[in-house]
Amino acid sequence: MEVVGGCGDHGGGDRRGSSADPQSTFVLGNLAEVVERVLTFLPAKALLRVAGVCRLWRECVRRVLRTHRSVTWISAGLADAGHLEEHCLVRVVAEELENVHILPQTVLYMADSETFISLEECRGHKRVTPMGSGNNRPQEIEIGESGFALLFPQIEGIKIQPFHFIKDPKNLTLERHQLTAVGLLDNPELRVVLVFGYNCCKAGASNYLQRVISHFSDMNVILAGGQVDNLASLTSDKHPLDIDATGVVGLSFSGHRIQSATVLLNEDVNDEKTVEAAMQRLKAANIPERNTIGFMFACVGRGFQYYRAKGNVEADAFRKFFPSVPLFGFFGNGEIGCDRIVTGNFILKKCNEVKDDDLFHSYTTIMALIHLGSSK
Repeated sequence: MEVVGGCGDHGGGDRRGSSADPQSTFVLGNLAEVVERVLTFLPAKALLRVAGVCRLWRECVRRVLRTHRSVTWISAGLADAGHLEEHCLVRVVAEELENVHILPQTVLYMADSETFISLEECRGHKRVTPMGSGNNRPQEIEIGESGFALLFPQIEGIKIQPFHFIKDPKNLTLERHQLTAVGLLDNPELRVVLVFGYNCCKAGASNYLQRVISHFSDMNVILAGGQVDNLASLTSDKHPLDIDATGVVGLSFSGHRIQSATVLLNEDVNDEKTVEAAMQRLKAANIPERNTIGFMFACVGRGFQYYRAKGNVEADAFRKFFPSVPLFGFFGNGEIGCDRIVTGNFILKKCNEVKDDDLFHSYTTIMALIHLGSSK
């Protein structure tokens, strides 16, 4: 996404003043520096508005936006709920986007399905969103409205590509070019795939998810995700989506700067001690914490009741070992992942040999770290 069209044009207009008058060039250079410093305090929406003032400001805006490359997030929970006319995430995003200091290129947003999307077939399941940041304790919200929007800017050296495959009962074959186009095949720099099957209660949804993942599950990449109730997409080729449609969506992360690791908390992990042991395995991967995001994909059968009426056990354990890493995710109807590490020299390490069937679980939690390189 180009931030401001035409900002690369340095040649328009009369340049005689700058070439003939070094003092003018010096003054303009100092003025640009002052303007640029002032603009760093403005959010992205305000920067786009002031970019039209003149060429000098347009160039300053472009440089400022290039420095804003950190992932940003907006989260909403119980404290933000209470407005019947709209979901809390919708309202909070509308408010907070005014203050965001990046220009998002890709957005991943998730919310509880019971209030965000009414889906009668899956009523009774908790659909919640652990959320957190480097400054706030991540919360496992098991009842009520919640959600987050994860905003990815354009990051130098990293390519984030969304993908979406809709199940066609008449043709379940995925062509190779479809997978290649979204970075899932023939891509030597592919490092991480977040993958989600939706409309999980529909017949054949799980089989289709496994069919899609089988194309790239044996590659040297990190896989993490799960099955969710429904999909809300602003960029789908079919918009609005058929409520009965099933499919697979996700994000592929490519780039030699990326490092990642996942751990599986299986059914035997059911108290604070065993959870922390799993977090120690994740910590041992030595993934840098700066410019890193965490994901937690848990079964709806875990949470408060699974830990004998003790809440937030897994999110708190993650916080203990990774206090500066934000955590995002959901409780779903099936988890995808295993113990895997992509190390600093980008060689995949497996804690055990993993087959396709070993990637799909129930009553488990997948914890994942994705490091997006050293922020400049």
